Amino acid sequence: MLNHSCVCADALDRCDRCDLLLDFPGLHLVAVSKGRAGLVLEVESCDPMTGCPGCGVIATGHGRVVTSVIDAPWAGRPVRIQWRKHRWICLEDVCEVATFVEQNPELCAPRGLLSTRAIRWAIGQLRREGATIQGLARQLGTTWNTLWSQVQPVLTMAANDPVRFENVQVLGVDEHIWHHRDPRRRGPKELTGMVDLTRGPHPTARLLDLVPGRSGKAYRDWLNERGDEFRQRVEIATLDPFQGYKNAIDDQLEDATCVLDAFHVVKLAGAAIDDVRRRVQQETLGHRGRKGEPLYGIRHVLRAGRERLTPRQQARLASAFAAHPDHVAVEVAYQCAQDLRDVFHQPTPARGRRLAQQLIAALPSCPIPEIARLGKTLRRWEAAFLAYFDTDGASNGGTEAVNGIIELGRRIARGFRNFEHYRLRMLLITGGLDASPHTQL
Repeated sequence: MLNHSCVCADALDRCDRCDLLLDFPGLHLVAVSKGRAGLVLEVESCDPMTGCPGCGVIATGHGRVVTSVIDAPWAGRPVRIQWRKHRWICLEDVCEVATFVEQNPELCAPRGLLSTRAIRWAIGQLRREGATIQGLARQLGTTWNTLWSQVQPVLTMAANDPVRFENVQVLGVDEHIWHHRDPRRRGPKELTGMVDLTRGPHPTARLLDLVPGRSGKAYRDWLNERGDEFRQRVEIATLDPFQGYKNAIDDQLEDATCVLDAFHVVKLAGAAIDDVRRRVQQETLGHRGRKGEPLYGIRHVLRAGRERLTPRQQARLASAFAAHPDHVAVEVAYQCAQDLRDVFHQPTPARGRRLAQQLIAALPSCPIPEIARLGKTLRRWEAAFLAYFDTDGASNGGTEAVNGIIELGRRIARGFRNFEHYRLRMLLITGGLDASPHTQL
């Protein structure tokens, strides 16, 4: 196959097969040798003429200069490209350019240490293969600092690209801990993450940004920075039961529907059951649960959905409830929590909403204090709770999934010390960055 992107004559006896393996348009593979760090590929172009970048006049050849560039590994070995660049001289007296060297953005950026192919390969490995910078540097035969100094600018350009904030209609928010060091040295431990949950343009949820702090102010400031066009486009905002985030949504996303996450509603119900069980355990026996005691033995069964219980588990529940008269409080709490869980499993949203309204009206007056507290919480979040049934089941589940990917990435890297490095890496692995347009230098 001929290299049609080259202006060289066929009489120069170039090997088209070698040029095809090299896969750099306009460049020829001159020689291959085995160096101390791996393979060394000598390449050159054969452009007969070029114009001066200063005045446009055809320049005169002035020899060649050899530049070494790190390329993507081949057959498990590091690769170095020895690029024999043309050096040109401009003979025009009025031109400020004296000499210049040829550039080829498809091979390498000016003064770049890595080829564009190596940068694309490294970013792809970080994005999809769970790789680390140190591991990739080892495969490239270079150092951590060299690799990151070439990859970071590309990720920064992608992070600053406003295109990635377009078409966000469903927005999720959640917090996580990114380090466990002294906040005075490394900054706040908590981060607020914003996630695009819009169905359609992207197959999965994607992280939009990470900002320091876990507060309504952090979320409100981020929304304010996005501008009116972004905020007006958001139709649904999902969140966990945290009032700070709710205040930010009410302040900045006035036209959006605020939806309380269904998982956390059920989680609140499960926590109420545990609180009742522990209190009754202390009141009846005077100590925490121990092996062999009725309430301690059913602590996990209480969390399961009643439609999934086996006959043996149902018998264990009935036996534990009947073991002591005071255990009736645990039984009532269990029934209330199951009723709350059932609102999300109704055949139609209308039936689920109707059952939810009944629970919101009844639970605050329950004589069991933990269940009454749960009911008051639901009543305070009534609008966001009921919005679940008006938005086709919108939830914060995609945000929790993104948090799981973040946790995995942090474990693979064995922790991070620099927040900006952490932010770029997490945006990349969670699909928040599309670096492909920025690697075509």
